[in-house]
Amino acid sequence: MTTVAVLGSTGSIGTQTLDVVRAQQDKFQIESLAAWSSLELLVAQVREFRPKQVAIGREDLFEELRRLVPSGTEVLTGPLGFEELAGSADVIVNGVVGFAGLGVTLSSLSAGKRLALANKESLIAAGPLVQPMRAIPGAELIPVDSEHCALHQCLRADLELGNSSRYLRELVLTASGGPFRGWNEEQLASVTVNDALNHPTWSMGPKITIDSSTLMNKGLEVIEAHELFGVGYDDIKVVVHPQSIVHSMASFVDGTTIAQLSKPDMRLPIGYALAFPERIDTEFGALDWDAAISMDFEPPNLDSFPCLGLAFDAGRLGETAPAWLNGANEAAVAGFLQGSISWTGIAAAISASLDKYDGERADCVESVIRADQRGRECVENFLADKSAKNV
Repeated sequence: MTTVAVLGSTGSIGTQTLDVVRAQQDKFQIESLAAWSSLELLVAQVREFRPKQVAIGREDLFEELRRLVPSGTEVLTGPLGFEELAGSADVIVNGVVGFAGLGVTLSSLSAGKRLALANKESLIAAGPLVQPMRAIPGAELIPVDSEHCALHQCLRADLELGNSSRYLRELVLTASGGPFRGWNEEQLASVTVNDALNHPTWSMGPKITIDSSTLMNKGLEVIEAHELFGVGYDDIKVVVHPQSIVHSMASFVDGTTIAQLSKPDMRLPIGYALAFPERIDTEFGALDWDAAISMDFEPPNLDSFPCLGLAFDAGRLGETAPAWLNGANEAAVAGFLQGSISWTGIAAAISASLDKYDGERADCVESVIRADQRGRECVENFLADKSAKNV
C-alpha cells in the first residue's frame, strides 16, 4: 500500500487526487492532508480519509480545525506545518498554488520522497536550487501537469536507457489556445474577468485559468520542461491544439514523433505520478477509437499573446529571472482579478517588470524569494502609476 500526502487537498489538483485514491483504494492510502484556508472541505476530507496528520495554512483556523477533526489526527499549521507533512508519506502531492509551494517541493526532495509536482511555480522559480536535490537518494520528481506527464511518458523508454539527450530533437508542448484563440486586438481589449475564467477545456483554479487565457501558463510550462528534461529553449516548441487530445510530443533525430493522447482529465497524470513506475487500472480520459476524432494544430500568435514570448525571454536569461517573471505574473493576474488592470495590461505589466530585472544569481532560497518579491513590487509600482489606469 502506497501512502500519499496531499498538500493543497481542497484545490483542483487535491480534490482530483482524492478521486484517484477513491478509485484505487487497494493501492493508495491517505497519510496526510493540508489546505490553506478551506476549513469546511478540509474537515470533510479528514473525516472521510482519516489521515494521521492534517495541516491548515491559516494559523487563526488552527484551534477550530483541531476541534472539528476526529481524535487521533495530529493538527499542524502554517508553512512549517506544510513542510513537515512533505516528509510524511511515500508520495507527496504538491498541489499548493503559486510560489507558496516552493517549501513543499524542497522539503519533499530533501526527505528523499517521490514528489508528484503540480506546483509548477516552485520548480520554475527555484530550478537551480531544485536540480541538485533530485540526486538525493530516494528523491524522485514526477510531473503532474498534463503536458509534462505526457513528455515523461514519451521519453520514458529513452530516459531509462539514458539516451534522451542523444536522440531527442525537440519537445513540443501543446496548448488549447484558451478562450481567446482567434480573437482580434479590439476583442482582446474588452476581455472581462468572467470571459477569462471561462476556459473551453479544463476546470482549474482562477489564477491558473487566467494564465491559460494569456498563454503565460504555457510559457511557465516551457521553463518547467527545460528544468525537468534538461532541454534547451531553442529545442522546445509550443503548438496550439484546441481539442486538447494530444497533451505533448517528443520528436527524435530519425524523424519519429511520439505523442501521448487522451481526453482532458487531470486524474490520468495524477494517477500516473502516484503509481509510477506502475500504472493504475482505472481508465481516466480513455479515447473512443470507434468514434471520429479530429485534431488541429497551429502556431501560437505571439502578437496577441505576448506572455508566451516573455516566458521564453526570462527562461533564456536564467538564474533568478524566472522567479522574477513568476512574481510579476502573480501580481499582474491578481491586479486583473481585482479590476485594477485590463487583460491586455497583464502582459504590459510583466514586460515593464522584466525591464527592471537585476540579474541576481539563484544561489540560495533567499535570492529566489527576493527576485519573486522584486518582480511583484515592480508590477505594483506599474499599477500605481497613473498611466496604468489606461492599460
